[in-house]
Amino acid sequence: MKVVILCGGMGTRLREETEFRPKPMVEVGGRPILLHIMRHYAHYGFQDFVLCLGYKGDYIKNYFLNHKYFSTDLTVTLGRESTVEFHGAPEEEGWRVTLVDTGLESQTGARLKKVERHLGGEAFMLTYGDGLSTVPLNRLLDFHRAHGLLATVTGVRPPARWGELVVSGKDQKVVRFSEKPSVQDGYINGGFFVLEAGVLDYLTSDASCSFEHGPLDGLARDGQLAMFAHDGFWQAMDTYRDYRLLNDLWSSGQAEWRLP
Repeated sequence: MKVVILCGGMGTRLREETEFRPKPMVEVGGRPILLHIMRHYAHYGFQDFVLCLGYKGDYIKNYFLNHKYFSTDLTVTLGRESTVEFHGAPEEEGWRVTLVDTGLESQTGARLKKVERHLGGEAFMLTYGDGLSTVPLNRLLDFHRAHGLLATVTGVRPPARWGELVVSGKDQKVVRFSEKPSVQDGYINGGFFVLEAGVLDYLTSDASCSFEHGPLDGLARDGQLAMFAHDGFWQAMDTYRDYRLLNDLWSSGQAEWRLP
Protein backbone atom coordinates (compact mmCIF):
# COMPACT_ATOMS: atom_id res chain seq x y z
CA MET A 1 0.00 0.00 0.00
CA LYS A 2 1.34 3.42 -0.97
CA VAL A 3 1.77 6.28 1.48
CA VAL A 4 1.13 9.83 0.25
CA ILE A 5 2.77 12.59 2.29
CA LEU A 6 1.84 16.25 1.85
CA CYS A 7 5.13 18.18 1.73
CA GLY A 8 4.32 21.34 -0.21
CA GLY A 9 3.22 23.97 2.30
CA MET A 10 5.23 27.11 2.95
CA GLY A 11 5.40 26.71 6.73
CA THR A 12 4.88 30.42 7.35
CA ARG A 13 4.28 29.97 11.09
CA LEU A 14 7.72 28.39 11.38
CA ARG A 15 9.54 31.02 9.35
CA GLU A 16 12.58 30.86 11.64
CA GLU A 17 13.31 27.42 10.19
CA THR A 18 11.53 27.42 6.82
CA GLU A 19 13.00 30.50 5.16
CA PHE A 20 15.65 28.39 3.48
CA ARG A 21 14.15 24.88 3.52
CA PRO A 22 10.69 23.28 3.39
CA LYS A 23 9.09 22.40 6.70
CA PRO A 24 9.30 18.60 6.21
CA MET A 25 13.09 19.02 6.10
CA VAL A 26 13.30 20.90 9.42
CA GLU A 27 15.28 18.65 11.74
CA VAL A 28 14.16 16.96 14.93
CA GLY A 29 16.94 15.15 16.71
CA GLY A 30 19.35 15.80 13.85
CA ARG A 31 17.22 14.36 11.05
CA PRO A 32 14.36 15.80 8.96
CA ILE A 33 10.93 15.41 10.52
CA LEU A 34 9.88 13.87 7.20
CA LEU A 35 12.30 11.00 7.78
CA HIS A 36 10.84 10.34 11.23
CA ILE A 37 7.37 10.10 9.65
CA MET A 38 8.53 7.80 6.86
CA ARG A 39 10.35 5.54 9.32
CA HIS A 40 7.15 5.24 11.33
CA TYR A 41 5.36 3.93 8.24
CA ALA A 42 8.27 1.68 7.25
CA HIS A 43 8.23 0.18 10.75
CA TYR A 44 4.77 -1.19 9.91
CA GLY A 45 5.85 -2.41 6.49
CA PHE A 46 4.75 0.54 4.35
CA GLN A 47 7.79 1.56 2.29
CA ASP A 48 6.31 2.88 -0.97
CA PHE A 49 6.00 6.66 -0.67
CA VAL A 50 4.59 9.41 -2.87
CA LEU A 51 5.70 12.90 -1.77
CA CYS A 52 3.60 15.89 -2.84
CA LEU A 53 6.14 18.68 -3.30
CA GLY A 54 5.66 22.43 -3.56
CA TYR A 55 7.58 25.09 -1.64
CA LYS A 56 11.33 24.44 -2.07
CA GLY A 57 10.58 21.00 -3.45
CA ASP A 58 14.04 20.77 -5.04
CA TYR A 59 15.49 20.64 -1.52
CA ILE A 60 13.58 17.41 -0.86
CA LYS A 61 14.49 15.98 -4.28
CA ASN A 62 18.16 16.68 -3.64
CA TYR A 63 17.98 15.00 -0.23
CA PHE A 64 16.66 11.74 -1.63
CA LEU A 65 18.82 11.78 -4.75
CA ASN A 66 21.85 12.01 -2.45
CA HIS A 67 20.41 10.14 0.51
CA LYS A 68 23.22 7.60 0.66
CA TYR A 69 25.78 10.41 0.98
CA PHE A 70 23.84 12.01 3.83
CA SER A 71 23.07 8.85 5.80
CA THR A 72 26.23 6.70 5.78
CA ASP A 73 29.92 7.04 6.52
CA LEU A 74 32.05 7.30 3.41
CA THR A 75 35.64 7.52 2.27
CA VAL A 76 36.59 9.77 -0.65
CA THR A 77 39.80 9.05 -2.53
CA LEU A 78 40.88 12.22 -4.28
CA GLY A 79 42.65 12.29 -7.60
CA ARG A 80 42.17 12.59 -11.34
CA GLU A 81 39.23 10.20 -10.99
CA SER A 82 37.89 10.49 -7.45
CA THR A 83 36.20 7.47 -5.91
CA VAL A 84 33.72 7.13 -3.06
CA GLU A 85 33.52 4.10 -0.77
CA PHE A 86 30.36 3.78 1.33
CA HIS A 87 30.55 2.06 4.71
CA GLY A 88 27.34 0.16 5.31
CA ALA A 89 23.87 0.83 3.96
CA PRO A 90 21.30 3.39 5.11
CA GLU A 91 18.44 2.20 7.30
CA GLU A 92 16.10 3.17 4.49
CA GLU A 93 17.47 0.54 2.11
CA GLY A 94 14.72 -0.65 -0.26
CA TRP A 95 12.32 2.27 0.17
CA ARG A 96 10.61 3.51 -2.99
CA VAL A 97 10.11 7.28 -3.04
CA THR A 98 8.18 9.05 -5.82
CA LEU A 99 8.65 12.82 -5.78
CA VAL A 100 5.97 14.88 -7.53
CA ASP A 101 5.89 18.65 -8.04
CA THR A 102 2.28 19.53 -7.19
CA GLY A 103 2.62 23.33 -7.47
CA LEU A 104 3.72 26.15 -5.24
CA GLU A 105 0.25 27.53 -4.47
CA SER A 106 -1.76 24.29 -4.46
CA GLN A 107 -3.91 23.43 -1.46
CA THR A 108 -3.92 19.93 0.03
CA GLY A 109 -6.78 18.55 -2.07
CA ALA A 110 -5.21 19.73 -5.31
CA ARG A 111 -1.87 18.22 -4.33
CA LEU A 112 -3.51 14.87 -3.66
CA LYS A 113 -5.45 14.95 -6.93
CA LYS A 114 -2.26 15.71 -8.86
CA VAL A 115 -0.59 12.48 -7.70
CA GLU A 116 -3.57 10.31 -8.65
CA ARG A 117 -1.67 8.83 -11.61
CA HIS A 118 0.90 7.37 -9.23
CA LEU A 119 -1.63 5.54 -7.03
CA GLY A 120 -2.78 2.85 -9.44
CA GLY A 121 -6.46 3.09 -8.56
CA GLU A 122 -5.88 1.37 -5.22
CA ALA A 123 -6.41 2.28 -1.57
CA PHE A 124 -3.61 4.30 0.00
CA MET A 125 -2.52 6.06 3.17
CA LEU A 126 -2.19 9.82 3.54
CA THR A 127 -0.56 12.06 6.11
CA TYR A 128 1.04 15.47 6.57
CA GLY A 129 4.78 16.10 6.46
CA ASP A 130 4.93 17.76 9.87
CA GLY A 131 3.24 15.49 12.41
CA LEU A 132 4.78 12.86 14.69
CA SER A 133 2.81 10.20 16.50
CA THR A 134 2.63 6.67 17.85
CA VAL A 135 -0.45 5.79 15.76
CA PRO A 136 -0.54 1.97 15.39
CA LEU A 137 -0.80 1.87 11.61
CA ASN A 138 -1.63 -1.83 11.46
CA ARG A 139 -4.66 -1.31 13.69
CA LEU A 140 -5.63 1.80 11.73
CA LEU A 141 -5.67 -0.22 8.50
CA ASP A 142 -7.61 -3.07 10.10
CA PHE A 143 -10.16 -0.56 11.41
CA HIS A 144 -10.55 0.98 7.96
CA ARG A 145 -11.08 -2.36 6.26
CA ALA A 146 -13.56 -3.49 8.89
CA HIS A 147 -15.79 -0.44 8.31
CA GLY A 148 -15.76 -0.68 4.53
CA LEU A 149 -16.09 3.08 4.00
CA LEU A 150 -14.21 5.28 1.56
CA ALA A 151 -12.17 7.11 4.19
CA THR A 152 -10.80 6.83 7.71
CA VAL A 153 -9.24 9.73 9.59
CA THR A 154 -7.25 9.40 12.80
CA GLY A 155 -8.73 11.50 15.60
CA VAL A 156 -6.32 12.74 18.26
CA ARG A 157 -6.54 14.65 21.51
CA PRO A 158 -3.67 17.17 21.40
CA PRO A 159 -2.22 18.63 24.59
CA ALA A 160 -3.46 22.12 25.42
CA ARG A 161 -1.00 24.77 24.27
CA TRP A 162 -0.87 26.80 27.47
CA GLY A 163 -0.29 26.16 31.14
CA GLU A 164 -3.50 25.48 33.03
CA LEU A 165 -4.62 27.56 36.01
CA VAL A 166 -6.70 25.50 38.44
CA VAL A 167 -8.84 27.76 40.65
CA SER A 168 -11.19 27.27 43.55
CA GLY A 169 -13.75 29.30 45.48
CA LYS A 170 -15.58 32.54 44.80
CA ASP A 171 -12.36 34.53 44.95
CA GLN A 172 -10.91 32.39 42.12
CA LYS A 173 -7.78 31.64 44.10
CA VAL A 174 -5.26 29.62 42.17
CA VAL A 175 -4.75 26.26 43.84
CA ARG A 176 -2.53 24.66 41.22
CA PHE A 177 -0.64 25.62 38.08
CA SER A 178 -0.09 22.80 35.64
CA GLU A 179 2.61 23.36 33.01
CA LYS A 180 1.38 20.23 31.22
CA PRO A 181 -2.39 20.41 31.45
CA SER A 182 -4.81 17.68 30.52
CA VAL A 183 -5.74 17.11 26.91
CA GLN A 184 -8.54 19.02 25.26
CA ASP A 185 -12.03 17.55 25.12
CA GLY A 186 -13.01 15.92 21.85
CA TYR A 187 -10.94 14.80 18.89
CA ILE A 188 -9.38 16.74 16.06
CA ASN A 189 -8.03 15.69 12.67
CA GLY A 190 -4.59 14.26 13.35
CA GLY A 191 -3.92 13.17 9.77
CA PHE A 192 -2.92 9.53 9.26
CA PHE A 193 -5.72 8.69 6.83
CA VAL A 194 -6.56 5.50 4.99
CA LEU A 195 -8.38 6.31 1.74
CA GLU A 196 -9.98 4.30 -1.02
CA ALA A 197 -9.39 5.42 -4.60
CA GLY A 198 -12.98 6.70 -4.72
CA VAL A 199 -12.01 9.57 -2.43
CA LEU A 200 -10.17 11.13 -5.37
CA ASP A 201 -13.54 11.71 -7.06
CA TYR A 202 -14.29 14.28 -4.35
CA LEU A 203 -11.24 16.33 -5.39
CA THR A 204 -10.23 18.61 -8.23
CA SER A 205 -6.80 19.66 -9.45
CA ASP A 206 -7.75 23.32 -9.08
CA ALA A 207 -5.13 24.92 -6.82
CA SER A 208 -7.80 26.14 -4.38
CA CYS A 209 -9.08 22.62 -3.59
CA SER A 210 -8.45 21.96 0.10
CA PHE A 211 -8.89 18.37 1.26
CA GLU A 212 -10.00 19.48 4.71
CA HIS A 213 -12.62 22.00 3.56
CA GLY A 214 -15.14 20.48 1.18
CA PRO A 215 -14.03 16.94 0.38
CA LEU A 216 -13.92 15.73 4.00
CA ASP A 217 -17.25 17.43 4.67
CA GLY A 218 -18.66 15.71 1.60
CA LEU A 219 -17.43 12.32 2.70
CA ALA A 220 -18.98 12.87 6.14
CA ARG A 221 -22.32 13.92 4.62
CA ASP A 222 -22.30 10.81 2.45
CA GLY A 223 -21.65 8.57 5.44
CA GLN A 224 -18.26 7.57 4.03
CA LEU A 225 -15.91 8.85 6.74
CA ALA A 226 -14.95 6.91 9.88
CA MET A 227 -12.69 8.00 12.74
CA PHE A 228 -9.96 5.88 14.29
CA ALA A 229 -9.41 7.18 17.83
CA HIS A 230 -5.80 7.54 18.94
CA ASP A 231 -5.21 8.57 22.54
CA GLY A 232 -1.45 8.11 22.46
CA PHE A 233 1.27 10.55 21.51
CA TRP A 234 0.67 13.02 18.69
CA GLN A 235 2.28 16.38 18.02
CA ALA A 236 2.29 18.58 14.93
CA MET A 237 5.17 20.97 14.27
CA ASP A 238 3.20 24.10 13.37
CA THR A 239 5.22 26.75 15.19
CA TYR A 240 8.70 27.40 16.54
CA ARG A 241 7.39 26.45 19.98
CA ASP A 242 6.38 23.04 18.61
CA TYR A 243 9.81 22.68 17.00
CA ARG A 244 11.52 23.34 20.33
CA LEU A 245 9.18 20.96 22.14
CA LEU A 246 9.87 18.06 19.77
CA ASN A 247 13.62 18.59 19.92
CA ASP A 248 13.54 18.85 23.71
CA LEU A 249 11.62 15.56 23.89
CA TRP A 250 14.21 13.93 21.67
CA SER A 251 17.25 15.24 23.54
CA SER A 252 15.77 14.29 26.93
CA GLY A 253 15.00 10.73 25.88
CA GLN A 254 11.23 11.27 26.06
CA ALA A 255 10.45 11.03 22.33
CA GLU A 256 7.62 8.49 22.40
CA TRP A 257 7.67 8.12 18.62
CA ARG A 258 11.33 7.08 18.57
CA LEU A 259 11.87 3.62 17.10
CA PRO A 260 14.39 1.07 18.42
